[in-house]
Amino acid sequence: MAHVPQIKIPATYMRGGTSKGVFFSLSDLPERAQVPGEARDKLLLRVIGSPDPYGKQTDGMGGATSSTSKTVILAKSEQPDHDVDYLFGQVSIDKPFVDWSGNCGNLTAAVGAFAISKGLVDPARIPENGVGTVRIWQKNIEKTIVAQVPMTNGEVQETGDFELDGVTFPAAEVQVEFMSPVDASEAMFPTGNLVDDLEVPGIGTFKATMINAGIPTVFLNADALGYTGTELQEAINGDAVALERFETIRAYGALKMGLIGSVEEAAGRQHTPKVAFVSPAKGYTASSGKAIEADAIDLNVRALSMGKLHHAMMGTAAVAIGTAAAIPGTLVNAAAGGGDRASVVFGHPSGTLKVGAEALQEGGQWTVNKVVMSRSARVLMEGWVRVPGDSF
Repeated sequence: MAHVPQIKIPATYMRGGTSKGVFFSLSDLPERAQVPGEARDKLLLRVIGSPDPYGKQTDGMGGATSSTSKTVILAKSEQPDHDVDYLFGQVSIDKPFVDWSGNCGNLTAAVGAFAISKGLVDPARIPENGVGTVRIWQKNIEKTIVAQVPMTNGEVQETGDFELDGVTFPAAEVQVEFMSPVDASEAMFPTGNLVDDLEVPGIGTFKATMINAGIPTVFLNADALGYTGTELQEAINGDAVALERFETIRAYGALKMGLIGSVEEAAGRQHTPKVAFVSPAKGYTASSGKAIEADAIDLNVRALSMGKLHHAMMGTAAVAIGTAAAIPGTLVNAAAGGGDRASVVFGHPSGTLKVGAEALQEGGQWTVNKVVMSRSARVLMEGWVRVPGDSF
């Protein structure tokens, strides 16, 4: 029996922050996958190796975690005063589903480098040596992000001595600025409250800060869930009952935030919202064996992504953390000790991260001008990915 041969598609495999993904230029995709729809989703699923009932993504580029089951499509920007349009697809591991509902803040750190190297940024705007400013339009959430990309002799500088907890080797620092992560027309706090009582039938009622900044996030207190806030991945991901409970909480949080019309819809919106739990600063040993001292951090945060505790911290969730920490009265601010805060250092399973936010209150409403953090990025491999020609 004849079978359709494989086709090859230009692609770059990149690390951005604590995530990895397959990057494409929009114009390099097969024509039917250059527009949103079933063909594009099926192509990306096949590239990553999903759905995989074994949960390993052995027959694709995915790494069997939410942090490594990701795709990015970039094109010259159609928006004024922007360089590149950035579209992110979070690929489910065990389901035939690509979630387009949110951004990946970690991979954002790699977008600028890819855009420069692929000629998507006007060369006149990029210095031979120094720092190139890449203005990114994040299409999923329709927000502006600015990446400061180091340049040496006309090439993106990837090597350096910047260390990022959750990443094994040092690299060049890339500063990422999330500009106005909440539009003036949007509600940063969809319920109108800094803290709500979130009722989850069959589980309980929890104090929750539900915020839309970077990515919609539901923050809970660790002790209300029976945790210390210093847990590592195995303490959560090895507990099927806990994971099911978190997913139920996430569903009811999404409903209360107005992201879905019924809790059943949460299954089709796996990427957002995120669920995170916070606690006051406590010392612990990170997954690398590094000792994190209580006096080196302001608070502890643990967050779940795609149904599992994240090994470090999602960049978009860090935006939510920085924003909520800057606003007195939220659970995040309280866990950090309360008061006015322009930045916080928080502990996560792999170590620590510093994030700064410019938040202000006008007319009783909170707004945030920008959130800033440093990441790093590196090309791991470039060339082509291959998929069967009849797979999409």
